[in-house]
Amino acid sequence: MGWKFDEGSPIYLQLCNVIKSRIASGTYAPGEKLPPVRDLALEAGVNPNTVQRAYSELERDSLVNADRTSGRFVTADEEKIRTLRDMLSSACIEEMFTRLRELGLKDEEIRAAVNEWGYLK
Repeated sequence: MGWKFDEGSPIYLQLCNVIKSRIASGTYAPGEKLPPVRDLALEAGVNPNTVQRAYSELERDSLVNADRTSGRFVTADEEKIRTLRDMLSSACIEEMFTRLRELGLKDEEIRAAVNEWGYLK
């Protein structure tokens, strides 16, 4: 069964985002071998060239390392993964604040709500 993609951005970038999330969450551990291009393409329901492009993009970001004979691996650089996790979490928080502002909440109300919910201790 294929993944769900939106039409607002290129599929290879959406694949990159899923793989980045999997790396940040530890689903793909540091140094772990990534699924072969054809396997991930089948799982996602996309053309293998699209997965190839996503993997190449992740290589440029130094999140993935390629070994010509063994495949592609998640970086073993823990600091790089920590930075990725921080970046993704910041984006989620910013999105949450943007959505709450769109609902008409003021920043003070958002802060009070976050404190009430117990997220900031």
